Amino acid sequence: MTTFEHLMEVCLKRAIIYPDSEPHGAIAGFYDYGSVGSEIKRRFENEWRNYFLNVNDNYHEIETCSIMPEKVFKASGHLDHFFDPIAECGKCHTKSRADHLLEDVLGEKFEGLDADRLNELIKEHNLVCPKCKSQFKDIENFIMMFPVTIGAGDSTSLGYLRPETAQGPYSAFKREFRANRQRLPLGLGIVGRAYRNEISPRQATIRQREFTQAELQIFFDPEEEPEVPFDKVADKLVRLWPQGAKKVKEVTAKEAMKVTGMSEFFVYHLALVQDFFRRIGLYEHVRAYEVPEAERAFYNKYQWDHEIFMPSMDKWLEVMGFHYRTDYDLKSHSKATGEKMNVPGKGYVPHVLELSFGVDRCVLALLDTSYKKDDKREWFALNPLVAPWDVGVYPLVNKDKLPQRAREIQQLLKLEGLKVFYDSGGSIGRRYARADEIGVTYGVTIDFDTLEDDTVTVRFRDSTEQKRVKISDLPSVLK
Repeated sequence: MTTFEHLMEVCLKRAIIYPDSEPHGAIAGFYDYGSVGSEIKRRFENEWRNYFLNVNDNYHEIETCSIMPEKVFKASGHLDHFFDPIAECGKCHTKSRADHLLEDVLGEKFEGLDADRLNELIKEHNLVCPKCKSQFKDIENFIMMFPVTIGAGDSTSLGYLRPETAQGPYSAFKREFRANRQRLPLGLGIVGRAYRNEISPRQATIRQREFTQAELQIFFDPEEEPEVPFDKVADKLVRLWPQGAKKVKEVTAKEAMKVTGMSEFFVYHLALVQDFFRRIGLYEHVRAYEVPEAERAFYNKYQWDHEIFMPSMDKWLEVMGFHYRTDYDLKSHSKATGEKMNVPGKGYVPHVLELSFGVDRCVLALLDTSYKKDDKREWFALNPLVAPWDVGVYPLVNKDKLPQRAREIQQLLKLEGLKVFYDSGGSIGRRYARADEIGVTYGVTIDFDTLEDDTVTVRFRDSTEQKRVKISDLPSVLK
């Protein structure tokens, strides 16, 4: 098992993830995706789109602004409630999140506790500043949003960088509802940036100040829940950790209705979430944790946080939120603006089921859970759907028409829709190793026999098994 520090060293070395603005010293909480990492992240995002936006023909992707006016966040409650508890050292003035300090020492979750209770716990367990070992000041709340001045001169107004992508779909609901023939359920999806002024960003892309979310907000009639093709998921396995359970329960989706107390509509979407993780190779590492009522946002009727076990850290990491937010969001914006959000001809305001994925955390989990190392090599055994390239093409030597033939095969595979990585430098063994280290799924080597019989050698990354294949069969074999 590798350490998290070693995993990040590999990510730096292979241009997967690295600090933003490195030549200028960088700022904590800001990370870039390099030439390899951006490919992995983009493939995850596209797979998310292909999967969730095809669940229902009335689920659509929209793109909303990252800067929104202050009124939006007053209506949503962020200005009054979007705080983190800050613990400041009385001597060296180092600032940390109080709940994280307790979590690091005691190994339990303390998120959601108020400042008074956190103060009591810090004193009870004699927690001191990790930097200088001095006492903390009393905990204060710290607003996490980045303010932005909009406009110039006398016509300025205050806005904020959005701390989540969700407010975009809530603000856009009425217009999208009309445009999509006033049909429910209506799903509005966003893949985009969000911003939080974290007190103590840490552990690379786990806790950042600028990050990417992939969210689907599903608006539905609470008086008559939508019909779903539940039979398609009824026998699929899901991994649940309900309140009171001592270990994860793996049950079918049909059985999950009894375990969770949720109806077909909710369990159907929960099963889809776990099936998505199955598609990209993360299901065996996932559990859905039922958040206790005392720790949930007050408007969440159901909250199952999906966590992935991170081998390099030996701990579970929350990567996705499954939230039944009732009608809180639309009612809040309606109250603030005077705009009616009721469905015409009916008295109800639509309720919302939110599927919220932390893209950066999911990508990091893909890297962590797929990292392999033995006495000969190290590699990322990424699922082919999220590997940065499908296939590497390698001429055995750079002469005797092998490069030209290799380029022809590269073009053939590109036209077949495969993502191709080309490498002609160094020994063939070293080229295999370089491709393995960034997770390229297959390797195709063009040698002198290729010029005689139109066959190539195909090598699989994880087993290193090699097979001779006719060029005419190559696209279908790889696919």
